Amino acid sequence: MSIPMICIGLLGLLCFLLGFGVSMQRRRTGTSLGASADPADPLLKYVRAHGNTAEYAPIIALLIFVLAQSPQTTWVYAVMILATASRYVFAAGMVLPASLARPNIGRFLGALGTYLFGTTLAVTVLAQALA
Repeated sequence: MSIPMICIGLLGLLCFLLGFGVSMQRRRTGTSLGASADPADPLLKYVRAHGNTAEYAPIIALLIFVLAQSPQTTWVYAVMILATASRYVFAAGMVLPASLARPNIGRFLGALGTYLFGTTLAVTVLAQALA
């Protein structure tokens, strides 16, 4: 079992599933471009979840890929898993609530985890490159 490959695959899957969700919401509403500003609009929720995923998942996947090129300690693999899980928690916090008008724990924890674990991956890459 390759933890880095699983994490990269899950990040890619999340991006494509959210993109599919956008397409399904567009089809359901007959909206070909854009989304309303209504924070309860499912299309807006999927568009923002997909957009945010498209911003963060690729760099996290790249950092994981770079780290996977050499053996890592257990804590690095744990951070890979936590960074990936954070993206799923954030996406759930965007799509599942009735409205985006109020902050929620999923969005908060997902964003916090993305920042903390993503930064840890980036610093780890830099530290190993300079070692």
